[in-house]
Amino acid sequence: MRLGLREANQRFSKAIRAVRAGKEVVLTERGHPIAVIKPIRDEDATLRAMVDEGLIAPAARKGPMPTPSWRPVKVKGKPLSQTVIEDREDQA
Repeated sequence: MRLGLREANQRFSKAIRAVRAGKEVVLTERGHPIAVIKPIRDEDATLRAMVDEGLIAPAARKGPMPTPSWRPVKVKGKPLSQTVIEDREDQA
């Protein structure tokens, strides 16, 4: 929605209703945009929408992530990154 400054001043409640409805209001001065009024993003609503669409699954419980019960395996020898670099050099 675009509103000139005079109209925005006279019909401020109209602009606020549009923002509450989720729309952005562009304020213009002599036809040139100078400001935008937009709703504050609600991260909780965004997450709920993603859950509803099946993009993410909600956490089973609230709080910090539990400490993993496994430990990394220690391997003797040169680092894996060095092996990958050597393998790539051999293939080139």
